Amino acid sequence: MSGETVITIVGNLVDDPELRFTPAGVAVAKFRIASTPRRFNKTTNEWEDGEGLFLTCSVWRQAAENVAESLARGTRVIVQGRLKQRSYEDKEQVKRTVYEIDVDEVGPSLLRASAKLVKNPAGANSVPANGTSQDPWAGAKPANGQQQGSGWGNQQPAQAAAGHPDEPPF
Repeated sequence: MSGETVITIVGNLVDDPELRFTPAGVAVAKFRIASTPRRFNKTTNEWEDGEGLFLTCSVWRQAAENVAESLARGTRVIVQGRLKQRSYEDKEQVKRTVYEIDVDEVGPSLLRASAKLVKNPAGANSVPANGTSQDPWAGAKPANGQQQGSGWGNQQPAQAAAGHPDEPPF
């Protein structure tokens, strides 16, 4: 949408992503990211940490399942999404404001790590009504004859809804 604040942030996951499903069966994962600036202090000749920024992130559908399968606490990630502000009253009737990211893209930082990319089959967000796969490679076995792990790719994903509600089920 026009006028939304798009943000890219690099940081570490504070905890493991939490995967849930809406009543319509749409996957949503919530995770928190911490980004702490570091500066080199020339007088002490040491690195100093600045004040940390903690943001809650929500990612939807197939990306949510991929995040829950691939990322864990402590993983350094790059997140791009839309910054949202939400106000509410807590139990003591004090007005609070929080900032959250509706994630569009997320992935591991490869600055100090490596990752192996495993693509999901095309159309992984939808399952035909009869429950059979339209993917001609679905029954294929690896050339070396070894069986692949029973990860998310072997499970039937929830049927995608036309949209998602404004609030994640957390």
